[in-house]
Amino acid sequence: MTPPSSSTPPAAPPPRRPGWLPYPALSALLALAWLLLQQSAAPAQLITAGLLALILPGLLRHFIGPAARLHRPWEVLRFTAVVLWDIVVSNFTVARIVLDPAARPRPAWVPVPLDSRDPTVVTLLATVITTTPGTVSCVVDELAGEILVHALDCDDPPAMAAQIKQRYELPLRRIFEGVAA
Repeated sequence: MTPPSSSTPPAAPPPRRPGWLPYPALSALLALAWLLLQQSAAPAQLITAGLLALILPGLLRHFIGPAARLHRPWEVLRFTAVVLWDIVVSNFTVARIVLDPAARPRPAWVPVPLDSRDPTVVTLLATVITTTPGTVSCVVDELAGEILVHALDCDDPPAMAAQIKQRYELPLRRIFEGVAA
């Protein structure tokens, strides 16, 4: 007796990337991290780093998914500088709020509508928001197409949403989607 066929086909595994190094950047990062952790470039450590770089990306391919394609790799440096600057400035702002007994922060929930549906862009945007002191991305609502951000001190939520879109989302879209400025 044959079992009844289901209406939904089984999920296909992610496509296998060809070659010995399916994710060359990840392989290089793994090898470098191993050597830095070992604080040695001895032959045994070089061999171990090479084996890790060859084997681990293949074992992780089902969890990694397709590699993101950079459309404007030169903008990564500019974007990194902006994020690092914002982290430094935000640290001072949060320190002032925390250390000043007269400070009266105005916490707010800020919905940030997304122009991108690209998972890499949305994930990196949420990460940058959370990394910047004073803000935390709490919910990524794919159906509504927005990220809900909690801000420690915000007197104008629409202006903050516009700033997040301009400083972070637009550059990420340029880098990963090739969107014009």
